[in-house]
Parts: sequence; C-alpha cells; structure tokens
Amino acid sequence: MIALLIMSSFSLTYYCYAADIPLTGVVPGMGTYSKSIQSIRERKFEHVIEQKTDFSCGAASLASLLKFAYDRHEMNEQKVLIGMLEHADLTLVQEQGFSLLNMKRYLQSQGLRGRGYKVGEAEMLLLKIPAIVLLNDGGYSHFVVFRRHERGEVYLGDPALGNRIMTMDEFNQKWNGVVFVVIGQEYQRDNPLLHPRAKLTFKALDPLSPMTDAELLEFGFSYSDML
Repeated sequence: MIALLIMSSFSLTYYCYAADIPLTGVVPGMGTYSKSIQSIRERKFEHVIEQKTDFSCGAASLASLLKFAYDRHEMNEQKVLIGMLEHADLTLVQEQGFSLLNMKRYLQSQGLRGRGYKVGEAEMLLLKIPAIVLLNDGGYSHFVVFRRHERGEVYLGDPALGNRIMTMDEFNQKWNGVVFVVIGQEYQRDNPLLHPRAKLTFKALDPLSPMTDAELLEFGFSYSDML
C-alpha cells in the first residue's frame, strides 16, 4: 500500500540526455571521432537526484548522498521514500513532511548511521564530507546536500533546483544550524559530491584531497568503517 501511494505521486517525465556526437572533417586527417556532449539540464543535476514530489526533498537528498558518496548505484528517490515510510508515522509525514529522525531510522535499516549536529559557521567551514542541511528557502523548509565550501561560497546539491552556489552569508541566513551526516563502511573518500563544478567565470576548484583516517574519526567514523 505504501509503495502504491508513492508510485502514484510520480509522473513520467522525458528529458534529453547527453550522447556521443560524431564529428567528421573537423580536423584534417583525423577521420571521424566522437565527443560526449552534456545537456544543460544534465549539467545542472549532475550528481543530484531530482525530487519528483513536493514533500520528497529529504528522500532525494539522502538518495543523492547514498548513491554518489556511498557508491550505491541502485539508489533512487523512490526507494528511499518507501524505506522511510516503513519506519515513519504516515499522518505526521503528510502534515509536516519527513524529518531527520525518519532519515536516521531508514539509515539504520540500511546498516548505516545518521548523526545530526548543531554547529556554527566556524565548525561548518571544517566540514570535509558531504552532508544534508535544512534551509528556510523563501518560507519553505527544504533539505539539500551540502557538497563543499570554497572561498566564501557554498556548493549545494538541491533536489528541486539542481546544483546551486550561494555565498556563505546567504547560506547562514537560510540554514537552521544543523548538519546531518551519514556514517558507514562504504563511504568513498574521494566521491564526486566533493568536486562540484565551479562557476564558468571562476578557475577550477582546487582538488580536495581524500580525508585521512584521523579526519574521518573526528566526524564520527569508527576504525571498522574504514576497513
């Protein structure tokens, strides 16, 4: 029944995706070769799972984190939605949407741990793993993936709007001060969420080195998670 409720809220949407475009005669003597072309929409939602319902920003954000930081390629928004509903009060979800507690319970069912921390800007600037944060965006509470920060700017994976960049000051005005991280053995230290594309007017972001064991321990990982 829960699965049917979720599936009924999804609609079929068709997008144009990237493809290998054959190029002939561009370079004399080279013959035919192909170039992979990415659509604008694909670029916008690169490494971000798009939410399909008004109340599923948390599920889509969590699915993005699990798929790209935990290498769970089969993960999608619908699977997370159904999984969270199995451990949630449906009436409360209909009234208030999903909460971090729903995410935590779902992660436990997946053999992972979810941890929420109340932190300030100084602590947030030390964050070196992707996390989920809650923003008050235009009067609406909205979960997004905090990918990284760089030179006073925050890179977000927004399940409604795609990849976004905002100043740290703007972020602090919208952010509720809580960061939610996922902890487990499958974490990929050099995952693509840590390497969002910079603005076209900026130089490429400096590479973010994979975290050391000591740094992972500071964020709540255990030695068994790193085996």
